[in-house]
Amino acid sequence: MSFSCAGTSAVVQKRGEKGLNTRQQMSAPGPRGPVPGLAVFPLAGQRGVRAAGEVGLTTRAIWEGVLEQAVREDEDVYYLELSDVTFVDVAGAGALAAAAGQLRDGRRFVVRRPPPALRRTLDLLWPGQKGIEVSAS
Repeated sequence: MSFSCAGTSAVVQKRGEKGLNTRQQMSAPGPRGPVPGLAVFPLAGQRGVRAAGEVGLTTRAIWEGVLEQAVREDEDVYYLELSDVTFVDVAGAGALAAAAGQLRDGRRFVVRRPPPALRRTLDLLWPGQKGIEVSAS
């Protein structure tokens, strides 16, 4: 199955392990160079995903889809490995906070090694947000 995202980029959706959809934003050259991309893969041995790239205007649909899927999961902990994510804009941070607000009591996102700006944005705009644990390791 495939669908498009804004701009000249295309999004490919594949069926992954345990039914998790993996999405990859394919970067295409735009008028000013490549469009930022976001690749998302299931984590081996844990419930969650590993992401690489950027969360911004052209990749927001992918990010929000990942978070919506995570909210629907029934695990107490859902891991977001972001060590290969270079940037998350304020709207992407807001989507994370909104998704965390939809988690039932006792559930949480563990955000591993996020870009420094995401940690600062969460601390500034959503301090103490229930459902989000930020981990440096």
